[in-house]
Amino acid sequence: MARKKLTDTEIQSKLGKLNGWTVENGKLHKEFKFDNFVSAFGFMTQLALIAESMNHHPEWFNVYNRVTIDMMTHDADGISDLDFEFAAHADALSEK
Repeated sequence: MARKKLTDTEIQSKLGKLNGWTVENGKLHKEFKFDNFVSAFGFMTQLALIAESMNHHPEWFNVYNRVTIDMMTHDADGISDLDFEFAAHADALSEK
């Protein structure tokens, strides 16, 4: 199912409901910091299962205790509601 690209106004409104996410290079962006590598990698492993169930896969990068996530919906050629849904899952997992 094709997703609708959100307008800049819609994106800014939805960003206010997330914790620490920004838009960088046309993608939702956030860096998560954990106590150690195992915690960071565990977060990625759990989030990978959610990504697979959503059929929506992030661009991410891990170095030691940090995980950087960039999200956009390629079918929409920009940020869609699906990216915000994924961001909310990432935030919820990071708070556990």
